[in-house]
Amino acid sequence: MSVAPGLPLGLIAGNGRFPFLVAAAARRAGRTVVAVAIREEAFPELAAAVDVIEWVSLGQLGKAIDALKAHGVSEAVMAGQVKHKQIFSGIVPDLKLMGVLARLAVKSTDSLIGGVAEALQRDGIRLLPSTELLADHMASPGAMTRRKPGRDERADVDYGRGVARALAGLDLGQTVVVKDRAAVAVEAMEGTDEVIRRAGRIAGPGTVVVKVAKPRQDMRFDVPVVGADTLAVMQEAGARLLAVEAGRTLILDRPAFLAAADQAGLVVWGMPDERA
Repeated sequence: MSVAPGLPLGLIAGNGRFPFLVAAAARRAGRTVVAVAIREEAFPELAAAVDVIEWVSLGQLGKAIDALKAHGVSEAVMAGQVKHKQIFSGIVPDLKLMGVLARLAVKSTDSLIGGVAEALQRDGIRLLPSTELLADHMASPGAMTRRKPGRDERADVDYGRGVARALAGLDLGQTVVVKDRAAVAVEAMEGTDEVIRRAGRIAGPGTVVVKVAKPRQDMRFDVPVVGADTLAVMQEAGARLLAVEAGRTLILDRPAFLAAADQAGLVVWGMPDERA
């Protein structure tokens, strides 16, 4: 699937740097960027990074679709985080979203966003992979930093990958923090940063952070992401290594991210994608 040149691109935006990177890449490719920004999540500064912006609240799916169609959008990208606790508390669904909810067999985050993607498709808006324009920011295999993992660190990565994959297979979380081949903390709804902090409180410095993709990760709306905040929290918690899946993890502002990791003496390791 590829982005069609010249057509306006819809950007359904949550929080963080991700929407800004997509907007910049799209505009470099000659696309007009029409953003539908989630009021509870997206940064106000996004308005200056796109050509058109419409603000909607969580639950206003009909308004979002109408805004995209009004500007001639037939392709869109979802980029940026929407906190799980936001999704499961406080949403007042409009009629369009109520229709999506009524079709869901399982009320999980993935099924909900997948239902939204199907609703977009029914209204003539094709949802593209969120990394379509960001190949240069994807994790690559092996050491991406100057420092490489030692034997014990590699053993922790191998152990953590198995635990993280089991966790992701149950759609519970995608990150596990390991020390000395023991799982110190596993992710649930709180997110990666809080898992790293909790592991630091439990095990102290020297932990290894392993983040994987889900077995059936839908890269249209749920790509694993790490960024500057991840590094800051790792330093705060005393973590020494971050392992992510190559080709399936987005590194926000990758050059600056890796330079900061080098400066902090951290390892960033790309685990080969064995499912490719």
